[in-house]
Amino acid sequence: MKNFFLVKYAPEILQHTLEHLFLVSIAIGIAIVIGIPLGILITRKTYLRQPILGIANVFQTIPSLALFGLLIPVPIIGGIGAVPAIVALTVYSLLPIIRNTYTGISGVDPAIREAGRGMGMTDRQLLLQVEIPLALGVILAGVRVATVIAIGIATIAAAIGAGGLGVFIFRGISVVNNQLILAGAVPAAVIALLADFAIGWMENKLKIKN
Repeated sequence: MKNFFLVKYAPEILQHTLEHLFLVSIAIGIAIVIGIPLGILITRKTYLRQPILGIANVFQTIPSLALFGLLIPVPIIGGIGAVPAIVALTVYSLLPIIRNTYTGISGVDPAIREAGRGMGMTDRQLLLQVEIPLALGVILAGVRVATVIAIGIATIAAAIGAGGLGVFIFRGISVVNNQLILAGAVPAAVIALLADFAIGWMENKLKIKN
């Protein structure tokens, strides 16, 4: 039992899991703060839809290791460590959040909007009291996708000294040790599954409520 990799590396797994969760939590939080307003913006300013979604799409197509590498020489947000890792993870998380926010709000029945306007609601009131509550399930689905993507990509953050479960994976590859690779890959997969389940549960609750 002592040789089982989850037991053997338990203290390190806990440490790197906390680092991993820190990177992902901060990045997703920033992505939500940026992505939801941008998604709302392009429902109001439709001429901005293609440029904003296009830029987010371009970032999504950049190989993750390349993006981490490109950020190293960038002042302030670049270098080595957690900051460039969080920036990269935020960038990768934006597209599903922006797209789902736009889709969710655009998908609200026009008759409901007209009823709200007929009751004298301002655009702000309509957005906060009608559109966002109705679109919340779809928005959460975007956050769910973004979170799972970020958990996977965060393993590469170890390449620029940001820590996380990728430390095990890179160590395992360098010494050809499958136990080390699994010590990083298995907890990362479990975190992704738990996050997917938890956000999916909230999403279903909202659907039932609505």
